[in-house]
Amino acid sequence: MLNPFIFFLFTLFKVPAVAIAGIRIKTLSGNKCTATVPFKFLNKNPFKSMYFAIQAMAAEISTAIPAMLAIEKYDESFAMLVVEVKAEFFKKGISKVTFTCENGPDFSAALEKSIQTKEPVTVVAKTIGTMADGTVVSEFYFTWSFKAREKK
Repeated sequence: MLNPFIFFLFTLFKVPAVAIAGIRIKTLSGNKCTATVPFKFLNKNPFKSMYFAIQAMAAEISTAIPAMLAIEKYDESFAMLVVEVKAEFFKKGISKVTFTCENGPDFSAALEKSIQTKEPVTVVAKTIGTMADGTVVSEFYFTWSFKAREKK
């Protein structure tokens, strides 16, 4: 995921809009993921700032990748789905925006619980979008649902 070319190919075939927007993963660990989205012609709105839907894509990717990384540690199959999204916008995004999510451990705990209970478990993942100067542009809260699938 950290290799820009491989990530581009992955998104091109799985989520083409992410590839077109130029979203990239900059850091990825068990605890933290950062995704960037450039400020370019295709990502702008008529108000000369970054379109909210572009921010939402980058924000969602910054929470989805650590969840997928956590799932990779298990032999079980999981259903993974966004069930709720909340967002707050503070400033116009007028340059590259970096979204940071630090909910990695929460995903692992939810997966463990889902395996034990065989019930869906939710995690609210927060990601904060900032410009290079530290200005907070937006905050997103994605509620992810995980359910361990029955083995066949």
